Amino acid sequence: MFTTIEKLITIRNLRPRKKEGFLKVISIFSFLGIMLGVAILIIVMSVMNGFRSELTQKILGFNSHITIKPYSANINDQFYYDLQNKYKDAKIIKTYNGEAIILIKNVAKGILIRGIDRKELDKLEFFKKNIIDGKLSNFGNGKIILGKQLAIELDVVVGDEINIMSSSLVSTPFGTMPKQSPYIVGAVFSSGLYEFDKNVAFFNLNDSLPFFEKTIDEVNLEIFLDNPLSADLYKREIENMNANFYVYSWSDLNKSFFSALKVERNVMFLILTLIIVVAAFNIISGLTILIKNKTKEIAILRSLGLAKKSIIKSFFLTGFLIGFFATIAGLILGIVFSIYIEDIRQFISLVFNLEIFPTDVYFLSKMPSEISLKSILSISIFSIIITTLASFFPSLAVTKIKTIEALKYE
Repeated sequence: MFTTIEKLITIRNLRPRKKEGFLKVISIFSFLGIMLGVAILIIVMSVMNGFRSELTQKILGFNSHITIKPYSANINDQFYYDLQNKYKDAKIIKTYNGEAIILIKNVAKGILIRGIDRKELDKLEFFKKNIIDGKLSNFGNGKIILGKQLAIELDVVVGDEINIMSSSLVSTPFGTMPKQSPYIVGAVFSSGLYEFDKNVAFFNLNDSLPFFEKTIDEVNLEIFLDNPLSADLYKREIENMNANFYVYSWSDLNKSFFSALKVERNVMFLILTLIIVVAAFNIISGLTILIKNKTKEIAILRSLGLAKKSIIKSFFLTGFLIGFFATIAGLILGIVFSIYIEDIRQFISLVFNLEIFPTDVYFLSKMPSEISLKSILSISIFSIIITTLASFFPSLAVTKIKTIEALKYE
């Protein structure tokens, strides 16, 4: 593809003489610009991919994949058994959720109560993996499971008693008042999602129903699937089984959120590719100046019989090699940085006393990263294309050099 003479000319162009130091500076900046552009793109895409995957995993582990709520009729046992017989691979549990207020040590904290039958806890992987204090065997009547952050804010541990005020009202000799009951902290969970750990507590279903003045006929059904991505298919089938219930999937609840993440990811990709484009302009300017300075040498090579096409190829190869090796260096830098990004974040936070990834803003306890082969290929191909174009068009300037005029005054 490239002859020996073309390769020799390319090597000579990549090693400018001392009086051509400006060209060397341009080449270095071109190399660094493309390398950093590729590396930053890989790092940002890896973090965005990791952020989306981690949030999806946490949300799917904590929330049900499909929720069925009573609408114009209550959910009866027959419908519950029909679902179990039809979807034997799914985990179906009875729940009731509501809002309440924790009162302890002159502190009032609003929380979401999730009532779950203790007999069905074994069906959920969440409780098997995320209990950090206490035991599930402690989760009986009069017991409650708190999130880690909530327990820290309330300054309570397993075995402590807390008072919880219901959003439902009860009649007393002094008038209508919110219902209030004491509960013992039976266990503490850590989901890894700051908002969940801070605002959610689990009740036994037998406690949550009377607490909210509800009956067993007013429960919801939550379905956990082996493949959460098929939730919408199950949802449509369940809606056809009975139109009296309100059915929604996890994707319905988080559609706007994940759409926003996708848009943000695409916008970040477009913005950061400008770094590579700007660096490519350095290649254009560098090759243009190089060809201008090499006018005499080009004319001599042409007079010696070297084809114009060969000279064009040699200058094209000069720019292409700068971009190609910069892309490879950027890939290596970006992948290494992405792998150790959490360690780097902790180091920077420790040295400069900065909170780079606050959990209350980004929901996660650590900075996620997921290296995607598809993203790496896309970034590499884009960088190579930009480099190719930036090297090809300036090289065509060789065709405008007239040999006789270039040697006229030599």
